[in-house]
Amino acid sequence: MAKVRLNNVAKTYPNGFKAIHGIDVDIADGEFIVLVGPSGCGKSTLMRMIAGLESVTEGSISIGEREVNNLEPADRDIAMVFQNYALYPHMNVFDNMAYGLKIRRVAATEIQNRVNKAAEILELTADQLTRKPRELSGGQRQRVAMGRAIVREPSVFLFDEPLSNLDAKLRVQMRIEIKLLQQQLGTTSVYVTHDQVEAMTLGHRLVVLNQGRVEQLGTPIELYERPSSLFVAGFIGSPAMNFAPATINADASSVDLDGGVAFELPEGAFSDYCNQQVILGIRPEDLALAGGEDSSRMLVTRLVEHLGADTLVHGHFGQNQTDMTIRLAGIQDFQIDQALALHIEPDKIHLFDSHTEQRLG
Repeated sequence: MAKVRLNNVAKTYPNGFKAIHGIDVDIADGEFIVLVGPSGCGKSTLMRMIAGLESVTEGSISIGEREVNNLEPADRDIAMVFQNYALYPHMNVFDNMAYGLKIRRVAATEIQNRVNKAAEILELTADQLTRKPRELSGGQRQRVAMGRAIVREPSVFLFDEPLSNLDAKLRVQMRIEIKLLQQQLGTTSVYVTHDQVEAMTLGHRLVVLNQGRVEQLGTPIELYERPSSLFVAGFIGSPAMNFAPATINADASSVDLDGGVAFELPEGAFSDYCNQQVILGIRPEDLALAGGEDSSRMLVTRLVEHLGADTLVHGHFGQNQTDMTIRLAGIQDFQIDQALALHIEPDKIHLFDSHTEQRLG
């Protein structure tokens, strides 16, 4: 196991495009960190730089006590699990898992022991070890790919969107297995995904990337409860946070939306921002229904989605018909165009500067 350090790491391609802009991240020994963001944000490029598959233009990458900028991938003591499994189709499962050890001339008895141990951890049967990859399901192939990484006993695991080719049910199952595996082995792990639910459930900490820059680094709860920017607020959380342009009133007691809708603010929390134009953020699960409130806060329903444990209500409110989604517990039935009074606790409100899009307060 080893710590990983990214020190002012940047990547510029020969055509002048800068994919990564001066990233600083320290990953602790044994930590599971997730690089998350939309397509094109630079997360896979950063992963490939750690692996040695992309060169570093500026800055340095260290694994353990060694700077690895100029080391080949094979010399970095890392093991990578790919999106497409990257298994050899002509080899059986045992030989796929053992291949990396064989080319390193590890003793046959040691290879047998490591493969058997990895197979036991991943619940791969003796029969499955004799099969070719084409005879396995997608989930079993992914287990083989992880087994091939485990037998190397690396200092760092790198996971490049390993679950994106699996169906929804299997993705959830494999997500749990990866989390349990990392807890059992305690190996430093870097995981790339565009799926924020995957990121929230797997990572000790998340690195949210946007256009090659770190928007925020923190625990899943930190990012959920105190997103540092409009981008993070909109990316983390499902369904996404509701947003609306608004203005903090003269004494900072409320935030007012166009059309006469007002939400109370925590006392004194935004006293430095009186009369400032802002973007109001409210998570769907933080909105509640309350009878007898000001009619300006009435949500007019447009669509109701029943998810079993939850009900999503989509609608609009106020004279400007601001879009809003509410997440309610349980199965609840509403009619289209039904008026529902909205309520939110003041401390659940998020405010962002309308120009910089950075968090206020």
